[in-house]
Amino acid sequence: MPAAREPKKPAGPALVRVRLPITLGQFLKVADLVGSGGEGKLLITEGQVTVNGLVDERRGHKLAHGDVIAVGGRAAGVVAEGASSGHTEG
Repeated sequence: MPAAREPKKPAGPALVRVRLPITLGQFLKVADLVGSGGEGKLLITEGQVTVNGLVDERRGHKLAHGDVIAVGGRAAGVVAEGASSGHTEG
């Protein structure tokens, strides 16, 4: 009899290590959430991008370590270079 498998955990956002400061528009491209800067600008101005679950229409919005950006059913989390990607309770 085969061993029971553990249920799969839901996939969280991809973690993307970046040098801060970085803007929302820049991060969309770096995280490969959009194909071009122009596409990112359009999606942001149309209100299709969220930062931590809230629509953000500011392309120049400065992101912080731990922010989660989502667009088109895909999400990516900001991890500052030099920061641990592990989750810690505060």
